[in-house]
Amino acid sequence: MVLQRTIDLFLKTSVCFTLMFFVFGCASYHDRITDYYQKIGAHNFEEAEKELDKNALLKKPRNQLLYYMEKGRVAHLRGEYEESNRYLNRADLLIEDGLKNVGDVAVGLFLNSMSQNYKGEEFEIFMLHYYKALNYMYLGQTDEAIVEARRITLQNYAQGDKYNDKSNRYSKDAFSLTLQGLIYEYEGNYNDAFIAYRNAVEVYQQSADRTYYGVSMPKNLKYDAMRMAYKLGFTSELNKLERDFDLVFRDYTPTEGGELVIFWENGKAPIKEQENIVFSLVKGEDGGVFFTNALGVMIPIDFGIAGQTSLNDIHSVNIAYPKYMVQKLPFTYATAKVNESDSFTFELVEDIDALAVLTLKERAGKELGQILTRLAVKKSAEYALKAASRSSGKNGNDNAVLEGLGLGVQLFNMLSEKADTRNWQTLPAQISYVRVPLQKGTNEITVSLEKPGGQRIDQKITVEGKGKMQFYNFATM
Repeated sequence: MVLQRTIDLFLKTSVCFTLMFFVFGCASYHDRITDYYQKIGAHNFEEAEKELDKNALLKKPRNQLLYYMEKGRVAHLRGEYEESNRYLNRADLLIEDGLKNVGDVAVGLFLNSMSQNYKGEEFEIFMLHYYKALNYMYLGQTDEAIVEARRITLQNYAQGDKYNDKSNRYSKDAFSLTLQGLIYEYEGNYNDAFIAYRNAVEVYQQSADRTYYGVSMPKNLKYDAMRMAYKLGFTSELNKLERDFDLVFRDYTPTEGGELVIFWENGKAPIKEQENIVFSLVKGEDGGVFFTNALGVMIPIDFGIAGQTSLNDIHSVNIAYPKYMVQKLPFTYATAKVNESDSFTFELVEDIDALAVLTLKERAGKELGQILTRLAVKKSAEYALKAASRSSGKNGNDNAVLEGLGLGVQLFNMLSEKADTRNWQTLPAQISYVRVPLQKGTNEITVSLEKPGGQRIDQKITVEGKGKMQFYNFATM
């Protein structure tokens, strides 16, 4: 009787604690960084950093990469470029050292991916290079910016090797290659600039519809590639580009003040939320076992993970899977006017909204397979304990223990299954750019931003024309 009362108390307590943790455990990553996120959106960067530093979730070792990326982003927005790179370099080192170990893999197999070390989305790693390169340029550390440009090449190689340069996968980043070309051009290294621009052009050309993750090839990129070919005397390359673009290249004389490359970072990256999807376990005609859902998605069981697990009692499972929620853009169109002269239109060069949604879709098969197999293993253990408790009905104590264990496993399965809703949420939704000529001395640039309803807001930028290329970026959240 004492044993039975102890077990009953354990079961009741487990239910209470499970329900309590379930309520808090269901909160998404975005829900738990809301205070920080809202202050960033309001451009209250100092208060945002305070919220960031006291956020317990971001201080957890598994979220160290996210913490460093967010710290670097806030410092950049505040204009603290040296501090920004201190944090971004730490993030970079974590990625280089690798965030995967035996324990982390085990957590992913038997608990959930939200409890693993955050390793960063592929496009987030390219964005690290973008912010680091700009920071170095603003600090006058050109050599370090060049190193960052070269690392963009290495990252593109690694990305290409990962997917064997498949045109239907995110195997290169056209924006980072364009940025690389601009940095080389700034240095006067026209040969490497041409290679970078040409590589970016080829990324667009290799896609079926000549767009790359929501972005059409910018006209600026076309002219930059042709201009570098012209400067280097690569006549055949220039002629080929003219044919490809259906354009005739005409050189122009640079202005005395040089030019300004402006990057406009519009909106905020999509938010990751959790959705629940029901899958049924079925057997194919060839004896294969796979999960399917109402949309006809078919995911084979990974027996490398499942091993010899019996799946006979499993008919359907309800899984937690991440989905991106794209946010409304604050502005839809922008132009830049220099000293009240000609107006230049910003061109979209990176669509993080599209990248996030489409790259998640690309890897859905692999991720769903891991989640479903993990859940199948958990369910099998749960059903095995229930079956054992039924077969030991004659021994009341043993039966009670097995029932208690079975319920414990059931509660653990319910509590531990959650989607990984983490991402670098303060990245922009889109990046557009424009190259504007400068006069010698002081230049006033008016950036006109258009809202979805047609209203316009002007921002002023003052810059000294120094006879060379300069960079500038600003965010509208």
